[in-house]
Amino acid sequence: MKTDSAAVADRTTPDASRLTATLRITEIFFSLQGETSRVGLPTVFIRLTGCPLRCGYCDTEYAFHGGTAMTLAAVLATAARYRTRYVTVTGGEPLAQRDCGALLRELADQGYSVSLETSGAIDVAQVDPRVSKILDIKTPGSGEAAKNLWGNLAHLTARDEIKFVICGAADYEWAKRQLAERRLDRVCPVLFSPSYRDLPAAQLADWILRDQLPVRLQVQLHKQLWGERPGV
Repeated sequence: MKTDSAAVADRTTPDASRLTATLRITEIFFSLQGETSRVGLPTVFIRLTGCPLRCGYCDTEYAFHGGTAMTLAAVLATAARYRTRYVTVTGGEPLAQRDCGALLRELADQGYSVSLETSGAIDVAQVDPRVSKILDIKTPGSGEAAKNLWGNLAHLTARDEIKFVICGAADYEWAKRQLAERRLDRVCPVLFSPSYRDLPAAQLADWILRDQLPVRLQVQLHKQLWGERPGV
Protein backbone atom coordinates (compact mmCIF):
# COMPACT_ATOMS: atom_id res chain seq x y z
CA MET A 1 0.00 0.00 0.00
CA LYS A 2 1.35 3.43 -0.89
CA THR A 3 2.20 5.92 1.80
CA ASP A 4 0.46 9.29 1.77
CA SER A 5 3.58 10.98 0.39
CA ALA A 6 3.92 8.40 -2.38
CA ALA A 7 0.29 8.79 -3.34
CA VAL A 8 0.73 12.55 -3.56
CA ALA A 9 3.86 12.14 -5.68
CA ASP A 10 1.93 9.99 -8.17
CA ARG A 11 -0.49 12.79 -9.02
CA THR A 12 1.00 13.76 -12.32
CA THR A 13 -1.15 15.30 -15.02
CA PRO A 14 -2.81 12.60 -17.15
CA ASP A 15 -3.20 12.76 -20.92
CA ALA A 16 -4.86 16.14 -21.53
CA SER A 17 -7.17 14.64 -24.14
CA ARG A 18 -9.00 12.82 -21.36
CA LEU A 19 -9.51 15.94 -19.30
CA THR A 20 -11.48 18.27 -21.55
CA ALA A 21 -14.87 17.30 -20.11
CA THR A 22 -16.61 20.15 -18.33
CA LEU A 23 -18.28 20.00 -14.95
CA ARG A 24 -20.31 22.65 -13.14
CA ILE A 25 -18.74 23.18 -9.73
CA THR A 26 -20.23 25.02 -6.76
CA GLU A 27 -17.10 24.90 -4.62
CA ILE A 28 -13.85 23.05 -3.98
CA PHE A 29 -12.55 23.36 -0.43
CA PHE A 30 -10.32 21.72 2.16
CA SER A 31 -11.80 20.76 5.51
CA LEU A 32 -12.24 17.95 7.98
CA GLN A 33 -14.59 15.21 6.90
CA GLY A 34 -17.64 15.68 9.10
CA GLU A 35 -19.50 12.47 8.29
CA THR A 36 -19.13 8.75 7.54
CA SER A 37 -16.43 6.45 8.90
CA ARG A 38 -13.86 8.95 7.61
CA VAL A 39 -14.95 11.59 10.10
CA GLY A 40 -12.14 13.89 11.20
CA LEU A 41 -9.84 13.21 8.23
CA PRO A 42 -8.47 16.24 6.31
CA THR A 43 -10.31 16.03 3.00
CA VAL A 44 -10.71 17.91 -0.28
CA PHE A 45 -14.41 18.38 -1.07
CA ILE A 46 -15.54 18.80 -4.68
CA ARG A 47 -19.14 19.99 -4.65
CA LEU A 48 -20.92 19.63 -7.98
CA THR A 49 -23.86 21.89 -8.84
CA GLY A 50 -27.43 20.68 -9.31
CA CYS A 51 -29.81 18.17 -7.74
CA PRO A 52 -33.11 16.66 -8.92
CA LEU A 53 -34.33 16.19 -5.32
CA ARG A 54 -35.68 18.74 -2.84
CA CYS A 55 -35.30 17.16 0.59
CA GLY A 56 -36.92 19.13 3.39
CA TYR A 57 -33.79 19.02 5.55
CA CYS A 58 -31.33 19.91 2.75
CA ASP A 59 -28.40 22.00 3.99
CA THR A 60 -26.84 22.66 0.57
CA GLU A 61 -29.61 24.45 -1.29
CA TYR A 62 -27.00 26.94 -2.49
CA ALA A 63 -25.67 24.14 -4.73
CA PHE A 64 -28.92 23.71 -6.66
CA HIS A 65 -28.10 26.40 -9.21
CA GLY A 66 -25.23 28.50 -10.50
CA GLY A 67 -21.74 27.17 -10.07
CA THR A 68 -18.73 27.62 -12.32
CA ALA A 69 -17.92 25.60 -15.44
CA MET A 70 -14.53 23.91 -14.98
CA THR A 71 -12.69 21.39 -17.09
CA LEU A 72 -11.82 18.10 -15.47
CA ALA A 73 -8.17 19.13 -15.70
CA ALA A 74 -8.87 22.32 -13.73
CA VAL A 75 -10.81 20.45 -11.05
CA LEU A 76 -7.95 17.98 -10.61
CA ALA A 77 -5.38 20.76 -10.47
CA THR A 78 -7.35 22.56 -7.76
CA ALA A 79 -7.68 19.40 -5.68
CA ALA A 80 -3.95 18.74 -6.01
CA ARG A 81 -3.11 21.96 -4.15
CA TYR A 82 -3.85 20.18 -0.89
CA ARG A 83 -1.54 17.47 0.38
CA THR A 84 -4.12 14.92 1.41
CA ARG A 85 -5.06 11.53 0.01
CA TYR A 86 -8.77 11.94 0.81
CA VAL A 87 -11.26 13.42 -1.64
CA THR A 88 -15.05 13.53 -1.35
CA VAL A 89 -17.23 14.26 -4.39
CA THR A 90 -20.55 15.65 -3.24
CA GLY A 91 -23.39 17.96 -4.23
CA GLY A 92 -26.20 18.62 -4.79
CA GLU A 93 -26.35 15.25 -6.46
CA PRO A 94 -23.02 14.71 -8.23
CA LEU A 95 -24.23 11.80 -10.38
CA ALA A 96 -26.77 14.12 -12.03
CA GLN A 97 -23.84 15.47 -14.07
CA ARG A 98 -22.86 13.25 -16.99
CA ASP A 99 -19.11 13.56 -16.45
CA CYS A 100 -19.10 12.83 -12.72
CA GLY A 101 -18.04 9.26 -13.50
CA ALA A 102 -14.99 10.50 -15.38
CA LEU A 103 -14.04 12.72 -12.43
CA LEU A 104 -14.28 9.79 -10.02
CA ARG A 105 -12.13 7.59 -12.27
CA GLU A 106 -9.44 10.23 -12.69
CA LEU A 107 -9.27 10.89 -8.94
CA ALA A 108 -8.89 7.17 -8.27
CA ASP A 109 -6.27 6.87 -11.03
CA GLN A 110 -4.23 9.59 -9.32
CA GLY A 111 -4.07 7.66 -6.07
CA TYR A 112 -6.67 9.45 -4.01
CA SER A 113 -8.93 7.64 -1.58
CA VAL A 114 -12.25 8.77 -3.05
CA SER A 115 -15.73 8.80 -1.56
CA LEU A 116 -18.95 9.76 -3.32
CA GLU A 117 -21.95 11.22 -1.49
CA THR A 118 -25.07 10.35 -3.48
CA SER A 119 -28.80 10.64 -2.83
CA GLY A 120 -29.63 7.07 -3.79
CA ALA A 121 -32.03 8.27 -6.47
CA ILE A 122 -29.62 7.72 -9.40
CA ASP A 123 -28.15 4.42 -10.59
CA VAL A 124 -24.70 3.80 -9.08
CA ALA A 125 -23.91 0.70 -11.16
CA GLN A 126 -21.26 2.44 -13.27
CA VAL A 127 -19.41 4.15 -10.41
CA ASP A 128 -15.74 3.15 -10.38
CA PRO A 129 -15.35 0.22 -7.93
CA ARG A 130 -12.40 1.95 -6.25
CA VAL A 131 -14.75 4.68 -5.02
CA SER A 132 -16.53 4.35 -1.66
CA LYS A 133 -20.21 5.11 -2.24
CA ILE A 134 -22.04 6.85 0.61
CA LEU A 135 -25.63 6.05 -0.34
CA ASP A 136 -28.36 8.14 1.27
CA ILE A 137 -31.68 6.32 1.70
CA LYS A 138 -34.36 9.00 1.88
CA THR A 139 -36.72 8.76 4.85
CA PRO A 140 -40.37 9.85 4.71
CA GLY A 141 -39.42 12.98 6.64
CA SER A 142 -37.25 14.09 3.73
CA GLY A 143 -40.28 14.32 1.47
CA GLU A 144 -38.40 12.32 -1.18
CA ALA A 145 -38.69 8.69 -0.05
CA ALA A 146 -40.51 7.79 -3.27
CA LYS A 147 -37.29 8.56 -5.18
CA ASN A 148 -35.24 5.83 -3.51
CA LEU A 149 -33.78 3.54 -6.16
CA TRP A 150 -33.72 0.31 -4.18
CA GLY A 151 -31.89 -1.52 -6.95
CA ASN A 152 -28.78 0.42 -5.93
CA LEU A 153 -28.40 -1.89 -2.93
CA ALA A 154 -27.29 -4.65 -5.30
CA HIS A 155 -24.28 -2.54 -6.30
CA LEU A 156 -22.97 -1.89 -2.79
CA THR A 157 -19.99 -3.66 -1.24
CA ALA A 158 -18.40 -3.70 2.20
CA ARG A 159 -16.35 -0.61 1.26
CA ASP A 160 -19.54 1.46 0.86
CA GLU A 161 -21.89 2.96 3.49
CA ILE A 162 -25.64 3.51 3.78
CA LYS A 163 -26.93 6.66 5.48
CA PHE A 164 -30.36 7.51 6.88
CA VAL A 165 -31.06 11.10 7.93
CA ILE A 166 -33.65 10.84 10.72
CA CYS A 167 -36.12 13.69 11.26
CA GLY A 168 -38.13 12.20 14.14
CA ALA A 169 -39.67 9.10 15.70
CA ALA A 170 -41.61 8.12 12.58
CA ASP A 171 -38.47 8.28 10.45
CA TYR A 172 -36.58 6.25 13.02
CA GLU A 173 -39.16 3.47 13.03
CA TRP A 174 -39.24 3.45 9.22
CA ALA A 175 -35.45 3.28 8.99
CA LYS A 176 -35.31 0.56 11.62
CA ARG A 177 -37.78 -1.48 9.57
CA GLN A 178 -35.74 -1.05 6.38
CA LEU A 179 -32.61 -2.06 8.26
CA ALA A 180 -34.19 -5.29 9.48
CA GLU A 181 -36.23 -6.30 6.44
CA ARG A 182 -33.43 -5.63 3.94
CA ARG A 183 -30.63 -6.82 6.28
CA LEU A 184 -28.71 -3.69 5.42
CA ASP A 185 -26.04 -4.15 8.09
CA ARG A 186 -24.95 -7.28 6.20
CA VAL A 187 -24.39 -5.22 3.06
CA CYS A 188 -22.14 -2.50 4.46
CA PRO A 189 -21.89 -0.14 7.47
CA VAL A 190 -25.13 1.72 8.20
CA LEU A 191 -25.23 5.28 9.55
CA PHE A 192 -28.13 6.91 11.39
CA SER A 193 -27.78 10.69 11.42
CA PRO A 194 -30.13 13.15 13.14
CA SER A 195 -31.51 15.92 10.97
CA TYR A 196 -29.56 18.92 12.25
CA ARG A 197 -32.60 21.16 12.63
CA ASP A 198 -35.19 18.56 13.66
CA LEU A 199 -33.86 15.93 16.06
CA PRO A 200 -31.42 16.17 18.99
CA ALA A 201 -28.54 13.73 18.55
CA ALA A 202 -28.94 12.53 22.15
CA GLN A 203 -32.51 11.43 21.42
CA LEU A 204 -31.43 9.39 18.43
CA ALA A 205 -28.60 7.90 20.50
CA ASP A 206 -31.09 6.81 23.17
CA TRP A 207 -33.29 5.07 20.57
CA ILE A 208 -30.33 3.25 19.00
CA LEU A 209 -29.15 2.00 22.39
CA ARG A 210 -32.66 1.03 23.50
CA ASP A 211 -33.17 -1.09 20.38
CA GLN A 212 -29.55 -2.30 20.20
CA LEU A 213 -29.33 -1.50 16.50
CA PRO A 214 -26.23 -2.53 14.47
CA VAL A 215 -25.70 1.03 13.19
CA ARG A 216 -23.32 3.89 13.76
CA LEU A 217 -24.64 7.19 15.15
CA GLN A 218 -23.35 9.98 12.94
CA VAL A 219 -23.33 13.62 13.94
CA GLN A 220 -22.05 16.26 11.54
CA LEU A 221 -18.67 17.21 13.01
CA HIS A 222 -18.21 20.20 10.73
CA LYS A 223 -21.41 21.79 12.04
CA GLN A 224 -20.33 21.21 15.62
CA LEU A 225 -17.06 23.02 14.87
CA TRP A 226 -18.11 25.80 12.50
CA GLY A 227 -21.90 25.94 12.34
CA GLU A 228 -24.12 25.61 9.29
CA ARG A 229 -22.39 27.43 6.44
CA PRO A 230 -20.75 26.72 3.06
CA GLY A 231 -17.14 25.80 2.65
CA VAL A 232 -16.68 23.70 5.76
